[in-house]
Amino acid sequence: MKEKHWIIREDYDLETVEKLAASLGVDRIIATLLVERGVTTFEEARRFFRPGLDQVHDPFLMKGMKEAIARINEAIEKQERIMVYGDYDVDGTSAVALVYSYFKDLDRNIDFYIPDREREGYGISYQGIDYAKETGVKLVIALDCGIKATEEVQYAKQSGIDFIIGDHHLPGDEVPQAVAVLDPKQADCPYPYKELSGCGIGFKIVEAHLERKMGVRLCDLPEQLDEVRRARQEELKLKLLKYLDLVAVSIASDIVPIMGENRVLAFFGLRVLNTKPRPGIEAILKYGHVDRRKADAADQTDTAEKPKTGYFEKELTITDLVFLVGPRINAAGRIRSAFDSVRLMLTEDVNIARHLADDINNYNMERKELDTAATEEAKRRIEKDPFYRGRHSLVLYDPGWHRGVVGIVASRIVEAYYKPTIVFTKGSDDLITGSARSINEFDVHEALEKCADLLEHFGGHRCAAGVSLKQENMKAFVERFERLVQESSGGKEAVPEVEVDAELGFSQITPKFLRILKQFAPFGPENNVPVFVTRELVDTGNARVVGTNHLKLSAIPIAERTAPYPAIAFQMGEYISRVRKGERFDLCYQLEENYWRGKTEIQLNVKDIRFCE
Repeated sequence: MKEKHWIIREDYDLETVEKLAASLGVDRIIATLLVERGVTTFEEARRFFRPGLDQVHDPFLMKGMKEAIARINEAIEKQERIMVYGDYDVDGTSAVALVYSYFKDLDRNIDFYIPDREREGYGISYQGIDYAKETGVKLVIALDCGIKATEEVQYAKQSGIDFIIGDHHLPGDEVPQAVAVLDPKQADCPYPYKELSGCGIGFKIVEAHLERKMGVRLCDLPEQLDEVRRARQEELKLKLLKYLDLVAVSIASDIVPIMGENRVLAFFGLRVLNTKPRPGIEAILKYGHVDRRKADAADQTDTAEKPKTGYFEKELTITDLVFLVGPRINAAGRIRSAFDSVRLMLTEDVNIARHLADDINNYNMERKELDTAATEEAKRRIEKDPFYRGRHSLVLYDPGWHRGVVGIVASRIVEAYYKPTIVFTKGSDDLITGSARSINEFDVHEALEKCADLLEHFGGHRCAAGVSLKQENMKAFVERFERLVQESSGGKEAVPEVEVDAELGFSQITPKFLRILKQFAPFGPENNVPVFVTRELVDTGNARVVGTNHLKLSAIPIAERTAPYPAIAFQMGEYISRVRKGERFDLCYQLEENYWRGKTEIQLNVKDIRFCE
């Protein structure tokens, strides 16, 4: 196992921590965790621990929103045909399901479209525009894609089709000439929060339309409204809440930051998922062995105020959405058609939901087989081919690999070798297409921009991107990409890092500490589950290897008189002999609740072990 570098966070002011701890009546570690997340005052802590829908931003602050809503209303009034267009991944399909389900209740002359991964590839396609033209569409609302589709939007315009772009990816030098371009990452967009998911952009469109219709804003403080407008705002909240489950799924699956507005949307989306999930999501959950219990009438009608307990055997978290829901929704677009994913999220019929969920789960099993085979082959090549020795980046190509799994394979290669990785396969139109995944220290999107003259298409984020190029440019691209990675690292091999929030003694893990720690959820990027270090531990003598090389142990401090804590260290079974010998070690871990046979216990989820000299 590759040695990891532990980084103890010190990016906070001690005086600020002390003041916050005193004002909140919490210990210094809790205050430190808050300050590390940018929460420095009592009022900021109140908003952090008590998210409210009035904390979201006015959607009309987003550049282009007024024009977008005006054009949508014009289309509805003129009974023009509208098409909601989205990418084939979780973010895109959930965005399409959200926006389509809202506007179909206002205008039945509406359709949705998802490009085929194999035939059309990512983003706005000419085939999709041709379909819109053939079916009489006059307005396309594109979600989670389109920010770089300048030529495609111009092509649509020549056919009398208007576009509204709702995207969250980084814009290029030229923005499409659409009726409205909604993307907070535009340099001149004043919207305060820049990290919405594609589905989050779709939600802001629906929010803006409904606010104009009802004459009240979600972000208005209730105490500033009269009784009539307060009642109207509560009605607005109820109307919008039912869409937030989809937003939460997209936030989890697209790995966007879960701070600021995203944290509020995820918080309420999880509340909906834990009280009254839509039939399609509930049908998927059974494959993760998460079963609903019988809910009383209050559970089924009141989703806006108090969180419920006992509705699921375990409360769903962002992690559950990442591992249980997201991969299955993604699988339809990877293996067959993402239309099935949209239909799953739209249906209100329990039987149809179960049938679609069965199909999608089968696609997911097929996806697992494909990505496992491709990953094993990729690793075999890396280990045996001299070309890869000493490389700072890994670029692999095989025309036989399925296009739907190359992103997953790239992620697994990064996990194994901790190097920026691009996995290519044969694309459409005689192009090679692939997915890039990166490490913390390297901006892969910026690197692709520096290779733009060799590429046909690319787009994405700092840590993940899609890319396509011609076969004859492959060799030059591989060498330039490698040079960029080398220059970025100064020629040194990248070392995986574990960012540690604080050192913690087992005696500090009190019921109050755990209770407050749970309120940091929902967890995700920029608000990750806190990582702690406890030093000078030994095992109680019960250590063993379980599953596929997982180390199960009971850790107890040498210097503290406390009870041992059970710990699980995934893929660290090679340490079993040293642990059994009684060697002292430091643990880097997260605290988590482990559910087993109806019982819940606190255990340490180990991120790394360092044996004491």
